[in-house]
Amino acid sequence: MLLCVSASHKTASFDLLERLSVPATPVAPLIAEHDECVQGAVVVATCNRFEAYVDMDEPVTAAVALGIEATLAAIESATGVPAGELEGSYTVLGGSDVAEHLFSVASGLESVVVGEGEIAGQVRRALNESRQLGTTSAELERLFQRASEAQRGVKNSTAIGRAGRSLVRLGLELADSRITDWSTQRVLLVGTGAYAAATVAALRDQGAEDISVYSPSGRAAKFSAKHGLRAISAETFPSVVAHSDLVITCTTSENHVLSAATFAAGRGAFEAAVDEAAGVCPVDHIARRLVIDLGLPRNVDPDVATVPGVDLLDLETIRLHAPLEELQATDAARDLVRDAARRFASVGERKNITPAVVALRAHVFGVLDAEVARVRARGDEGGQTEQALRHLVGVLLHTPTTRAHELAETGRADEYIDALSALFGIEVAEPAASAPARRDIADAG
Repeated sequence: MLLCVSASHKTASFDLLERLSVPATPVAPLIAEHDECVQGAVVVATCNRFEAYVDMDEPVTAAVALGIEATLAAIESATGVPAGELEGSYTVLGGSDVAEHLFSVASGLESVVVGEGEIAGQVRRALNESRQLGTTSAELERLFQRASEAQRGVKNSTAIGRAGRSLVRLGLELADSRITDWSTQRVLLVGTGAYAAATVAALRDQGAEDISVYSPSGRAAKFSAKHGLRAISAETFPSVVAHSDLVITCTTSENHVLSAATFAAGRGAFEAAVDEAAGVCPVDHIARRLVIDLGLPRNVDPDVATVPGVDLLDLETIRLHAPLEELQATDAARDLVRDAARRFASVGERKNITPAVVALRAHVFGVLDAEVARVRARGDEGGQTEQALRHLVGVLLHTPTTRAHELAETGRADEYIDALSALFGIEVAEPAASAPARRDIADAG
């Protein structure tokens, strides 16, 4: 059975999500290694959520409890966050709820900004990472591939994707109220990943022209050449920070890349240059400056907010300004997600009923083979009797086989299995129930 342990901006603080986002070692392998009943694990970790999708061996008693135990133990080992500290910050989903939740996540329906597009790529990268780590399973592969299909269906069939805005664009919209002319703004971008590329596009849409880029990992030159920006070296970084109107950070660095000390160092460099030239320090003529921190863990030390003339906008503040859902588009998107989840569950139910169908066919064909052997012993000239018997059995099995799949798709596979036992004495292990198993993590222990 599938299980999801989920912490998101809806259930957990950004402080907790930040701590979960910097594991010392990948979490998925730790989950998979916890117990032999864990078939696989995929972890989706973004700035808004930390979720573990776990495939548990269905016949195992208390599979849900074991899956939660494996996840909490892995989180504590990888991040140092103990289970007790997570109480009230997690939800647990099981069975059919897992597919609907992931499909909603991939479609941007569970994001801070409903409809944002970055999450779809993050979900795909989570699956790819688990493939590289060797922690996927056949059912998790099916789940995540169907999630991508559901996301594309929502994007192509509803207005949610067109109406949805990314965190990057929402942050710039919040900055827009204080900027009269974006073309005059000196902008410094810190980071060169996918978010950085989205930020460049959003800045240019706003009209920004003077954009520099700095990379703590040394990739600024390649990124700047690709996007037509100016690369900044580590030596000049503080000076450029102090002289920029807008600084946007979006790196995966585990340490702060910007602090009050950075501004102080940059200002000191300017003042030293001014003293040497006996001129006027240009920093004095800069209006209020804005720093937007899109990183998780935080890229910017909170002490930046104490720098005179500098305002700090972080993810938590952006979340408070997130727009209300576009209700009509969201309703249509959720209908598509629910339909996709039902189809996913239907295929799973058909797989669950397969052992019962196989058992019935084996029983009937066993009886048939015995009867054919008896007919042959009496002399079946031309094999006409055997042919007739085999045709009859095929016809008789058609309706029970079709009925089995119909019952499975409506969640009534147990009725079919009970009937086999009552009528033919065929005993088949019942498929694990697919009923929702959602509750707070605090209640799961």
